[in-house]
Amino acid sequence: MNLSGLKPPAGQVKGRKRIGRGMGSGRGKTSARGSKGQHAGTGFSQKRGFEGGQMPIHRRLPKRGFKNIFKKQYAIVNLGRLEKLEGDAFNADRLIELGVIKKLGEGLKVLGTGELTRRITVEAHQFSKSALAKIQKAGGTAQVVGAAAE
Repeated sequence: MNLSGLKPPAGQVKGRKRIGRGMGSGRGKTSARGSKGQHAGTGFSQKRGFEGGQMPIHRRLPKRGFKNIFKKQYAIVNLGRLEKLEGDAFNADRLIELGVIKKLGEGLKVLGTGELTRRITVEAHQFSKSALAKIQKAGGTAQVVGAAAE
C-alpha cells in the first residue's frame, strides 16, 4: 500500500464557500449574512457563549463543589518506579533527566506504592509515611529538601 496514493471517498470533501464574489456566485451582495440586523454589519463580534440575551448555559447550570486555587501540585513518583531505575541516588533534577517526571510543580513527593529491595538515597520535598518506612527498611536514606520541609 502506498500512503501517497490515499484519497478520501468520493463526495466526502466539499469545496469551501466563496462568499462576496458577485451576484452570479449565489453568495454575493449580503455575503450569506442576510439583510440588516446586528450580525449583518462589518466588524461584528460576539462574546463566547452569548445566546442572544438569553442567560447563557454556563450561567444557567449549577456550580458544584469547591476549587482550591491555592492547592499545591507536586510531581509524584512511586517507590516501585525508583526500584526499576539504574543508580542509587535520586533527586528532582535526576528524575527529570531520566524522564520519570515532566514538571516539578511545587516540588517532588515520593509515595510508597511498590516494593523496594535495594539501598537508595532520595532527595525530595515530601515523603509519605509508607515511603519513608520502606526506604529506611531497605537501608536507604530519605532527605527532605526545599521549602516544603515542614
